[in-house]
Amino acid sequence: MKILVTGAAGFIGYHLILNLVKNKDNQVVGIDNLNTYYDVNLKYSRLADCGIAENAVVKNSLIKSTVFDNYHFQQTDIIDYDVLDEFFKTQQFDYVLNMAAQAGVRYSIENPRTYVQTNLVGFNNLLECCRNYKIKHLLYASSSSVYGMNAKVPFSEDDKVDHPVSLYAATKKSNELMAHVYSNLFQLPTSGLRFFTVYGPSGRPDMSPMLFADAISAGRAIKVFNHGDMLRDFTYVDDIVEGVVRLIEKAPDASTERPYYRVFNLGNSQPVALMDFIKIMEQALGKEAKLDMLPMQPGDVKVTYADTTKLQELTNYKPSTSLKDGIAKFITWYNSYHSA
Repeated sequence: MKILVTGAAGFIGYHLILNLVKNKDNQVVGIDNLNTYYDVNLKYSRLADCGIAENAVVKNSLIKSTVFDNYHFQQTDIIDYDVLDEFFKTQQFDYVLNMAAQAGVRYSIENPRTYVQTNLVGFNNLLECCRNYKIKHLLYASSSSVYGMNAKVPFSEDDKVDHPVSLYAATKKSNELMAHVYSNLFQLPTSGLRFFTVYGPSGRPDMSPMLFADAISAGRAIKVFNHGDMLRDFTYVDDIVEGVVRLIEKAPDASTERPYYRVFNLGNSQPVALMDFIKIMEQALGKEAKLDMLPMQPGDVKVTYADTTKLQELTNYKPSTSLKDGIAKFITWYNSYHSA
């Protein structure tokens, strides 16, 4: 089968590609706009691991991997509809995994227009292309942030998600609504993937594992919001990827509760107190953290906690990597990356 992965130089997209190319029956194509929201060198490092050299990248030109025979990459932005439409027409994909998005809760407060362009306009472009070129199943990254300040835990896909507390969360909820419309009107099979606090090797620099590792290693104080009174359902990236891959060929159809439409929680279902997370980071780094205790930040939520029953029932899969093991793998990568 032929699979398009958008956001291919991003954290989750990169790990998805490494998983998908192991199956030689898959023909995998990745696209990414390589924006500068965070250090683009990390994105080029991920591309290099997939056999795409930085000096070979030419905008809107397809490149064959030097490492994997069944992988190609193209620098393309999903907000450019004409280019995207021609790309779909030429490539004839079977499945689309949309990991392209402007990420980050706090950044959405400072730069809302960026989120509207990528997460709304870009997503609509993908929906149109998936509809026009008869994609068998569109799976797209949503987020646990859609649950906002919901008090009931664990969060279930059946809970109401009408009160997001950041523009980022609002765009993810909008993606689910937009997908529902296309599923309903055009019988386009779509699955929204509500990811819960994903971490692991090659993780994003704006997320807590990287921020904390950088600060602890340099002897700087780490910012601890809500004075440490927070719970996060940290989920190791390989567990997230395995869940996504198992869902690819399980497209919703006319018989599903909402025809052709589903959403899933992908989380570890074991929320960890922020202070316990910091202790595990200290142990992995062999160094004590300095703490800067701060109040809750705008757009943040106190608790994330996934009910993954629906994912388990459909795929017989449940994430299993412990936080201690996952952080150890992350720190091994972190030390290697920063010593290179």
